Amino acid sequence: MKIALAQLNYHIGNFEANNQKIIQAIQTAKSAGADLVVFAELAIGGYPAKDLLRNLSYLTQCEQSIAAIADACQGIACIIGAPIRNQDGEGKALYNAALLLEDGNVSQTVKKSLLPDYDVFDEYRYFEPNKQVNCIPFRGKTIALTVCEDLWDDDGPNSYVGDIMLELAKENPDLIINIAASPFSYTHFESRKNVLSRNVIKANAPLIYVNQVGAHADIIFDGRSLAFNRKAEIIEELNAFDEDLQFVELEKDLTAERTITISTKSEIALIHDALILGLRDYFKKSGFKKAVLGLSGGLDSALVAALACEAIGAENVLSVLMPSIYSSDHSLKDALDLVKNTGCAHQIVPIKDIANAFETGLADTFAGKAPDTTEENIQARARGTILMAISNKFGNILLNTSNKSEAAVGYGTLYGDMTGSISVIGDVYKTQAYQLANYINRDQEIIPINTIVKPPSAELRPDQKDSDSLPPYDILDAILFQLIEMEKSASELVNLGFEEALVQRISKLLNNAEFKRFQAPPILRVSPKAFGSGRAMPLVAKYPF
Repeated sequence: MKIALAQLNYHIGNFEANNQKIIQAIQTAKSAGADLVVFAELAIGGYPAKDLLRNLSYLTQCEQSIAAIADACQGIACIIGAPIRNQDGEGKALYNAALLLEDGNVSQTVKKSLLPDYDVFDEYRYFEPNKQVNCIPFRGKTIALTVCEDLWDDDGPNSYVGDIMLELAKENPDLIINIAASPFSYTHFESRKNVLSRNVIKANAPLIYVNQVGAHADIIFDGRSLAFNRKAEIIEELNAFDEDLQFVELEKDLTAERTITISTKSEIALIHDALILGLRDYFKKSGFKKAVLGLSGGLDSALVAALACEAIGAENVLSVLMPSIYSSDHSLKDALDLVKNTGCAHQIVPIKDIANAFETGLADTFAGKAPDTTEENIQARARGTILMAISNKFGNILLNTSNKSEAAVGYGTLYGDMTGSISVIGDVYKTQAYQLANYINRDQEIIPINTIVKPPSAELRPDQKDSDSLPPYDILDAILFQLIEMEKSASELVNLGFEEALVQRISKLLNNAEFKRFQAPPILRVSPKAFGSGRAMPLVAKYPF
């Protein structure tokens, strides 16, 4: 049996484009002599469709797509993920299902049993869990067909009651097939491999795993679909962050004692590739062409500009330099050097007179009050207003340039430097931003070296440095990682050896900035725990220590 692994980039709700892509893959696989082609979880309609799954027209188009794709399965079968209606009369309205399509019909249906509701997942909102599991027959073989999370009962914090694969293993399957929509994070691939290999050993059967690839605003899918032989050795790995179509032979490849060399890109290289895909798909799938951002001469804006130029082309990126009375000459030069190195367009719009106009207009209201962060924020909000005006006038989509360290501690101005349609590096800590800049410069200098080596500063008051308000970023980020990604309490960090007063201060800043992050743009997710849909915290609460 020859099986095709079809790793495709779907566009949520774009049924015409998705159907065309799926049917083309079926035809290509058929021409190559494949018996079966496997697509990802919820390939029909796209994932995550969220409350579109409550829309009658959307569900009708899903059913029409299933019929059209089934018609294309003549002389070849396919397995594909789709939402299907719950006809049982009780429970949620839908099932998350894997369908076996052949000879123009749906011949087998397998419903997902384990529905994740942690981090970015919210499947219990829409789907009813399957309560009875069985293998399916196909051309004389027994297949343990599963949907993503059904293999993720790993005794971790998100473990489930019952073990799907242990039940399916009782039927002695010839093959495990897992269709998935497993989002990228820079720590996830190793755990994914481990979970899959454990299931191979559990069932004593080879395994095919097909993942989605592509980005849907905040969530990015890395692809990297896999095939394992019976010894849990990887015999095929599909592309990372790109579409791919590969073939394996059940009797030959999936039982052979051979392995391949798995790609071993660094963590920073993977983050870079994920951000490029996230930006590119955000523009392509939204129908946008051009971007605008504020370029200060600092690291974060230079990083976003370089990523945007790579993702959508320098000819589509406008960098706006908005010097104030506190902007240093070297910052302006660094920004212009970045423009020269990338080839993007730029405009210079000084904000001195604009900020002065605000201060003059507020002079009577602020009489008797000493200058403070209010005046600093006026500068940031003036810049935000300029950028939004350019976005409105020319249709360029504003890219936010704040990093995760700043977002975590509230080191940003609402309606100022927190504006934007998408946050490009909002899930990248400052320490990672330095590594990312050096990675971008791996072959040639794109981000000016002075931008990387100079002390970071918002330049909103004379001689201002980030270190005036924050601890060194290596210390700050280490604390934030434990609080956010590891979800530890402040008291646990003290027990780990962090300084109590500093932990208390950072923890308080993190909690107090929740209302700001609630109003921030969506963030391209690259870590195990990003701000946004995957981290639900109350806006008004008395937080424990």
